[in-house]
Amino acid sequence: MRETLIVSSRGQITLPADMRKQLGIVPGSAVIIETRNGELALKPAAVMEIERYSDEQIAQWDLEDKLTAAERKRILARLQKG
Repeated sequence: MRETLIVSSRGQITLPADMRKQLGIVPGSAVIIETRNGELALKPAAVMEIERYSDEQIAQWDLEDKLTAAERKRILARLQKG
């Protein structure tokens, strides 16, 4: 599909409705635009929430996941058999 668009004085373009519908772009959607060999490529983007963890939380998880000497020995023995 090819369309000719006009760039506004503010650098804006309006994506044709058929293209928006085909790509699932709705009001409020995020898109990615990049240059490729002198052309512009526009594609839908997904926005995902990133959760940040404190050093204390990470230290607690490390402590909870720590293996006992017996567990470590048992796992190593299994790995050496396989």
